[in-house]
Amino acid sequence: MELCAYFKSIIEQDRSAVVICNLEHTILYMNPAAILRYSKSGGAQLIGENLLNCHNLKSREIISQTISWFKKSKDNNIIYTFHNEKENKDVYMVALRDDNGKLIGYYEKHEYRSCETMPLYDFK
Repeated sequence: MELCAYFKSIIEQDRSAVVICNLEHTILYMNPAAILRYSKSGGAQLIGENLLNCHNLKSREIISQTISWFKKSKDNNIIYTFHNEKENKDVYMVALRDDNGKLIGYYEKHEYRSCETMPLYDFK
């Protein structure tokens, strides 16, 4: 089995939204959690659309600044963007690079801070 299938499975099982964009800000992929999270905005129909159309002018400027920062160095790969108090999560933008370190896109990473409520090893 090709390694890409494993990576895709990891992202599709993630309970956090994952939206992957290229450098033109085209939404290339949304995992099931992202499709559900953004269902009021179109869900899966957002794939192929420009991410910037979903943001206000200030957010667009910040996204542009972040992409410029990613381009400055191969070491600039993750930046903290905000804390969502309501959902108790931190949000980051993460650079996506090819095997040579060239910037090819980005995605938004959500890290929830709430304790897990699922029982340990619940095999039911």
